[in-house]
Amino acid sequence: MKLFLTFVIEICYYKFMDYGLAEQNTQTLNNFSLAVNLDGWLLYSIGVLAVLVLLLITRRIILILALNSKYHEHAVYLLRVPKEKPNEKEQQSNINYVQNLREQIARAETIFKAIGGLRAQRWHHNFSWLIGRTDHFSFEIVADKKFISFYVVAPKDISRYLEQQIQAYYPEAALEAVADYNIFSPRGQIVAAFLRTKRSPIFPLKTYNKMEADPLESLVNVMSKLKENESLAIQYIVRSALPGWHQKSNRVVSSVNQGKKLSEALGVGFLSRILAFLNDLVKAAKPTPSQDKVAKENRLTAMESEVLKLIEEKNSRAGLDVNIRIVASAGDKARARNYLNNLISAFSQYNYYQYGNVFSNKVVFYNNFIQKFLIRDFIFRRFKPDLSFLLNTEELASLYHPPLSETETPNILWLFAKYASAPSNLPDEGIILGKNVYREVVKEVKVKRADRRRHTYVIGKSGVGKSVLLASMAIQDIANGEGVCVIDPHGDLIKEVISRIPLERANDVILFAPADTERPLALNLLEFDSRYPEQKTFVINEMIKIFDKLYDLKQTGGPIFEQYMRNAMLLAMSDPESGSTLMEIPKVLADPNFRKMKLERCQDPTVVDFWRKEAEKAGGEAALANVVPYITSKLTSFISNDTMRPIIGQQKSSFNLRDIMDTKKILLVDLSKGLIGEMNAHLLGMILVGKILMSALSRTDLPAEKRVDFYLYIDEFQNFTTDSVNSILSEARKYNLNLIMAHQYLGQLVKNQDASIKSAVFGNVGTWLVFKIGSEDAEVMAKEFAPVFNQYDLINIEKYTAYVKLLIDNTAARPFSMSTVWPLPGRKREDAAQKIKSLSRLKYGQDRNIIEAQIMRRANAV
Repeated sequence: MKLFLTFVIEICYYKFMDYGLAEQNTQTLNNFSLAVNLDGWLLYSIGVLAVLVLLLITRRIILILALNSKYHEHAVYLLRVPKEKPNEKEQQSNINYVQNLREQIARAETIFKAIGGLRAQRWHHNFSWLIGRTDHFSFEIVADKKFISFYVVAPKDISRYLEQQIQAYYPEAALEAVADYNIFSPRGQIVAAFLRTKRSPIFPLKTYNKMEADPLESLVNVMSKLKENESLAIQYIVRSALPGWHQKSNRVVSSVNQGKKLSEALGVGFLSRILAFLNDLVKAAKPTPSQDKVAKENRLTAMESEVLKLIEEKNSRAGLDVNIRIVASAGDKARARNYLNNLISAFSQYNYYQYGNVFSNKVVFYNNFIQKFLIRDFIFRRFKPDLSFLLNTEELASLYHPPLSETETPNILWLFAKYASAPSNLPDEGIILGKNVYREVVKEVKVKRADRRRHTYVIGKSGVGKSVLLASMAIQDIANGEGVCVIDPHGDLIKEVISRIPLERANDVILFAPADTERPLALNLLEFDSRYPEQKTFVINEMIKIFDKLYDLKQTGGPIFEQYMRNAMLLAMSDPESGSTLMEIPKVLADPNFRKMKLERCQDPTVVDFWRKEAEKAGGEAALANVVPYITSKLTSFISNDTMRPIIGQQKSSFNLRDIMDTKKILLVDLSKGLIGEMNAHLLGMILVGKILMSALSRTDLPAEKRVDFYLYIDEFQNFTTDSVNSILSEARKYNLNLIMAHQYLGQLVKNQDASIKSAVFGNVGTWLVFKIGSEDAEVMAKEFAPVFNQYDLINIEKYTAYVKLLIDNTAARPFSMSTVWPLPGRKREDAAQKIKSLSRLKYGQDRNIIEAQIMRRANAV
């Protein structure tokens, strides 16, 4: 329209000038012909003008219909940033606190600069001149269900651009593509309003650079006081502005500097320039007076100087056209209106009453027609040019930016912990630990076979996903035909694993479940391979360490217990044929006839001398009788237990651990504490861990290339650890025994100020996986995962998410985040699991009655 009117005026100008020159030079044009020419030209102009007006009206109708009917596809992102609360003392002593605050907000301004730098959609792009522009973005703050969320919405075709800009300036933020939210409820009452500035858009609002605190905090504070079914939302629809606004600001400043008053300079618009042009024509037709009146010099006031300065500051930044909508939903309209009014009042902090612009506070509640359109525009995120006004990037950053770490407003949806990208050299072979999801790029996290020999350590609170991770790894190993042992103190892990074992591996499964009292499997705690005499010493030392851990013998036993217990075990093990189980230890101590029979068959002179020259001769049976109850009291809870006796009372174990390792069998150890008792579970677990290490060390008779990998999974491994775990971590790698251990907190690895197990873990483990942990552990672990993750991240990491320090080609990679695999791999077969359990019971178990008869016969042998 402006272009056409300019064209018409230029025609008028040149027509008039041509007519004037003709009259001066020729003086032949009569009044009649002049009137005819002017009338013809006028009729022509009116016709063209009528066609143009009709065209503009048609376009306007089409534009309104298009804006109110067409929906453009958007990508909705939930923007979350971590809350890292600064130390209060540091905050108080920081003299640059305000400056730091402004620097944080300025990061958001760069996002709006990126939008303002986009070229505004031209008339030929997607028929935008007819149906309106579609290159607008939406920045939204939504309080719903008591949480305050920050959203970013972009058109599908340019959403990637905005995503990249946010991630560039907020690398620690999580920008998650989500389904569109809904703040409306069927019984809720909804009110809506829009905001505009009152004065010309060249005048600025007050920005964060003129404030001593974060202005956004006042807005979100209002939004934090909602009830369960109440909602409040602010929507900023923005798009890059056409460059003409810079020219207007320049004209105003130039006009004031040339002597005009600010109020006059503001009127220098398009219509004003037309009138000024016509006025110049009239003055040109009249003779000028001989003496011109000299205009008085217009001196600027201090206020006008300040205003011009602010106008120039606003003009120095990119501009964006903006729609601001506010929507409130509550149980009744009065409450919804109250929320709306409170939020609108909070926007008054941006008003620059003296030197700049202010927000209009007119709210139309009574007009339901307007309310419906406002709510509909909010839902479809429509940009309405009639309701738009111009803001620069600094003003927009003051109105919307991600919450700052100093913000103490409750209920903000923070990013609980940071995410980090996996290294580019992730292995493409090995079992899958999980997946790394970073900026919508998904990578599978795998670990190589060679790197697993340096062991894997998992730590995290209860219920965060440790068992899921162990189950996933064990199931993959089983599917790959590997040898596996899983020790589970709860039973749930075993259930998940056994239900997903492939049918072709059913014969390889050995289920050791002490709670199965009908057909128990045997585990002789004192059994050893006679081909390796050194195993006898290993077994005895391991038993001493186990009882020391169970009963704290350093405090309650002392050297007497160890001396008598060691020699009793040596004597019982000297003749396996007459019985060498835990059941025989009390008989060696308390039954002289049984002890005499054992001594006659013992070939170890040191053991014989102890019993004959020290234990019996020094004090006699009476003195020995005083020691016996003290020692046997530590054994009674096991040998008199109806569950444990059939297991530990059998002379020959049901399975050979060396054979299991070499032939790649599957040993599942269900030590459910609720079924067999905590003490029994600890004893059996520690014995098994020790025997597995002993079997691994016995592989020294095999060439290194023939030692197949065997994977030992221990959940809550602190319950089953003695010094043997230190040996596994430091030495078992050479014998291809690969340990995967999980527990809850570091304090479980330290007992009586003995931190040897903790030191062994920290010094030897190759791959680390840390789930959510406590604050004390986070202080320690933060050193291992710095500088990528800090203490706050380790405390607040989400469920089923872990931070990983992966060993890649024997080199520790930079830490990254990982989500565990769910659902678990493999098909779940409950019916097949029952058949596998039955098969294992029949192959390796024995009827309880037979076992009890054998124990009784052996007890009465002497």
